[in-house]
Amino acid sequence: MSGVQLAHIRKSYGSVEVIPDLSLDIAEGEFVVLVGPSGCGKSTTLRMIAGLEKVSSGQIAIAGRDVTWTRPKERDIAMVFQSYALYPHMNVAENMSFALRLAGTPKAEVQDRVHRAADMLELTPYLDRKPKDLSGGQRQRVAMGRSIVRDAYVFLFDEPLSNLDAKLRASMRTELALLHQRLDRTMIYVTHDQIEAMTMADRIVIMDGGRIQQVGTPKAVYNDPVNTFVATFIGSPAMTLVPADLSEEGGRVVARGDGFALPLPDRLKAAARRAASRGVTLGLRPEHFAATPRGQDDAPVHLDVKVAEYIGSSQYLAARMGSHDITAAVEVGPEADRLTAGTYHFDTQRLYLFDRRTGDSLTRAG
Repeated sequence: MSGVQLAHIRKSYGSVEVIPDLSLDIAEGEFVVLVGPSGCGKSTTLRMIAGLEKVSSGQIAIAGRDVTWTRPKERDIAMVFQSYALYPHMNVAENMSFALRLAGTPKAEVQDRVHRAADMLELTPYLDRKPKDLSGGQRQRVAMGRSIVRDAYVFLFDEPLSNLDAKLRASMRTELALLHQRLDRTMIYVTHDQIEAMTMADRIVIMDGGRIQQVGTPKAVYNDPVNTFVATFIGSPAMTLVPADLSEEGGRVVARGDGFALPLPDRLKAAARRAASRGVTLGLRPEHFAATPRGQDDAPVHLDVKVAEYIGSSQYLAARMGSHDITAAVEVGPEADRLTAGTYHFDTQRLYLFDRRTGDSLTRAG
């Protein structure tokens, strides 16, 4: 089987188990992003794939070959780290070609690979410069170029953009996505930034506590989160969770809590009836609030606005809905005054329903 397969991988440091049992199949040519909070085990998983960390048990296969106990240099991988790790006394061309020269690759082939990678990364004008003469984004491209010239089967990225400023990170995300299209290689990328995961990945692997919480396309994990952890981790601003009790009123199921009453859409009725005897948690995404009604499924809610953050066509509201702190992202146009307390409207078709005790979704599509 091609691609990368992790079968029941475990990792412990003494008595501390950081990866209890992890299995994952990554297809050849796929761009997979491991995402989660600090300490969730994503970087440890990547380092085990690279061979920089030994597994405690389990099996790792790359391109159908068992590499569980194979040395890193024999795994046909290339890795880009968080730090650029460039040699300051070497110019760009020398940094990019170092591994090839060390392996005794013919000079003509080294030059050809370096120039092709430099052209791909728009580094050709800088090949004679030292790292100190480059910007942060250029240095990171050199680090990527050093991996590209090796023409590896799998490319591994360990938070490569975390040292860059916000504007540069956005442009580098685009460059990485284009790089994947050009190389058509398997890429595994680690980040704690869910925006990076959403914008670049073919599939996202969301981790917490050393365990995989959900695997899916960006669209799937956003629209159909498996539990409250995934629901609140994916999406910016984050989803708000509020406890509610369910009751039938006039033929409709209504979720009531402190300061709100939201009728549930028909698609949630069956799940609501199953959960009626125990409390539920509602999930409200900020972007599903509006300043004025948009349709028959909108329900009025009163928000006490504490802070309205102007971001152009929208405003982010830090508000209270009854006793609950919530965030609302309301589109009002760039000329609107800052929003204040009052009646807003929530699209009830976009409600999420979770088990209050376990946090599991009650309404998943699959």
